[in-house]
Amino acid sequence: MTTAAHRRIGVPEFLATDVVFDRLTHDRAAELISRYPYSRSALLPLLHLVQSVEGFVSQPGIEFCAAKLSLTSAEVSAVATFYTMYKRTPCGEHLVSVCTNALCAVLGGDAIFSTLSAHLGVGHEETAGEPGAVGSITLETAECLAACDHGPVLQVNYEYYDNQTPDGALDLITALQAGQKPAPTRGAPLSDFRTIELEIAGIMPDLVAEVAGPSVSPMTLRGSVLAEHTGQTAPAMPDHVEFPPLPEKK
Repeated sequence: MTTAAHRRIGVPEFLATDVVFDRLTHDRAAELISRYPYSRSALLPLLHLVQSVEGFVSQPGIEFCAAKLSLTSAEVSAVATFYTMYKRTPCGEHLVSVCTNALCAVLGGDAIFSTLSAHLGVGHEETAGEPGAVGSITLETAECLAACDHGPVLQVNYEYYDNQTPDGALDLITALQAGQKPAPTRGAPLSDFRTIELEIAGIMPDLVAEVAGPSVSPMTLRGSVLAEHTGQTAPAMPDHVEFPPLPEKK
């Protein structure tokens, strides 16, 4: 179907675009699938792989995953629309996630989101600038970023920026818009949304650089330190785990 035909039936143009996944993407998909005893288990990584190429999960991306895993497009769509990390519209160079769960909200998360929303002129899951262009930003609220010991927090491409204030967050966003990449409080050096999606999929072009940054803080380690001092341990995992057979597909 042509783009003009898609327009006539009301399909958004960005979903009608013919997306060509190159040989490298096909090879990476095959490598990811080979890691799992059942191919369908690779669906989540493959959706992230698609996002690393497109900047979102398009209908052609859905069909790419379905063909690779012998699933229907409906089965893949059900997963892609369930998890919020899979975006159905094109994202900016950076995805900025502001935690507005209870603790962060009380500490200033709501004020941070309001400040950034007013500055960028966008709301939740909207993009300021041309998607994918340098300095473009997709803004979203996050239900919880699992960093209550550092709240209020936000993430840029899932990298942490801890103990934020409205003014500090605004300085960060202004720097991103100018093409800069301020270092996260913890984690790997800041890259861009598509690069981090490739890494989440399980493809690490430069693993040494990715693990070089600080990853923990004394607050995060407090529980582990107390457990060590009191001799508390978790049961060891068995060396071999039997996978149950898949239910018959009806």
